[in-house]
Amino acid sequence: MTDEELAFLAQRMQEITEGDGDALFGDGAFNAAFSGTVESYDPSTGNYDQSWLVPRKIHNRTSQIIDPPDGRYPPRTEESIAMARERRARIEENGITSWLDLTSDDRCISYGAPYLNAGYNSYWQIVQSKDHIVIYQEMMHDARIVSLTDQPHIDEKVTLWHGDSRGYWDGDTLVVETTNFSEESGSGPRTVDKINVERFTRISDSQILYQFKSNDPGTFTASYTREIIFDKSTDPIYEYACHEGNYSLPAILRGAAATERQ
Repeated sequence: MTDEELAFLAQRMQEITEGDGDALFGDGAFNAAFSGTVESYDPSTGNYDQSWLVPRKIHNRTSQIIDPPDGRYPPRTEESIAMARERRARIEENGITSWLDLTSDDRCISYGAPYLNAGYNSYWQIVQSKDHIVIYQEMMHDARIVSLTDQPHIDEKVTLWHGDSRGYWDGDTLVVETTNFSEESGSGPRTVDKINVERFTRISDSQILYQFKSNDPGTFTASYTREIIFDKSTDPIYEYACHEGNYSLPAILRGAAATERQ
């Protein structure tokens, strides 16, 4: 964006933040800023209001994706598209009848790592020791423990929700490579083949340049790279309490069981 567009966007974001309208997650805030309208992404549930969200930090890039250079994800694989269509057709025909019909975030297990969406509980806390880095995501209170030793990745037969991370230093840049993702941790096929590489570079006392390259051959036809600036905050990290898992999941299963009995 130009300097003028950036100044306009910052002003509109401040107006939205100070308002009492619906909470605007992700790109919803940008759509509202430029269109002048504020629409909830999910009005049927009552949703959240702006008091749930922290002020947005605005930079001049219009997409986190820097590769492909058009700022868009690569095309999805035919296998991934077919899998998504099959799931949607099954749910449209039968409804949600099993926990297997729900995603890991619906079930309050994980939003995945790294979590880069803007909204509430979007802070990261990074704790460094001599031999390890802990990357703690406020969202779903997920913590990744990254070994900085020469220890190899765990056996390929062992898979994890957030994969197995190993880190090393490339000059002043921390590089973290993550493998061994469990199949259930992704929405596409062959998630076990995914490899993520993250790069953390401090560019000032209050900013870290973060690059994230993902090679997920089951879901995308090519790898992609995202880049974002992390701004330091003195705000506290809050507990993430996911009541969808406490209430909606048992209620859905009880409803499905009642339907079966009928």
